[in-house]
Amino acid sequence: MALSWPQRVELALFAASFLCGAVTAAALTRTQGSFRGSCPLYGVTTLNGSSLALSSPSAPSLCYFVAGASGLLALYCLLLVLFWVYSSCIEDSHRGPIGLRIALAISFIAIFLILVTACVLRFGTISLCSSIISLKTTSCPEAQKIPWTPPGTAVQFYSNLHNAETSSWVNLVLWGLILVLQVIQWKLEVAPHRPLEKGAPEWSSETDALFGPRFPHS
Repeated sequence: MALSWPQRVELALFAASFLCGAVTAAALTRTQGSFRGSCPLYGVTTLNGSSLALSSPSAPSLCYFVAGASGLLALYCLLLVLFWVYSSCIEDSHRGPIGLRIALAISFIAIFLILVTACVLRFGTISLCSSIISLKTTSCPEAQKIPWTPPGTAVQFYSNLHNAETSSWVNLVLWGLILVLQVIQWKLEVAPHRPLEKGAPEWSSETDALFGPRFPHS
């Protein structure tokens, strides 16, 4: 069974959301790896001669949470895209009201998680850059070009954090559009099943078929 146009748009949005989640998870994991497992978000830097050092990093679990949440949502989007492509070719791709309610609940949870991860990336990067700027050495993007201690750390850290944050905000917009489409589909699915009100033309036609037409009293 072919997908309807709202489902096709939703499928495209899920594919784009998969890419955004994968970029966020990969960029943050690469950043944490460049700091040898330390989480630079909300970190404090110190000046060691002519080089910088991350003296007080955040708990590694903070970066694990952001990367893990983004990666899990990306995996969910990928599996959903593959399932829909399979079901549209082999099985019935229609979703009932219960399936749409479950999809709406998952979308609300996803939006909450993405909003939290985007805010953590935003304010965590600002805190790190404020610590670098307070040393009066250079700006945060330019800090990528100066040596860090230990040598080889902080490789392209700001570019990676910026890419992760941008991908998270784009992902949030995509999930918002997905939620709107799901609400529209849910309303279209529920509308035909509303009970008829007494006095409506449909009600009158059904009662006339069962009990015969009623004529007004003279």
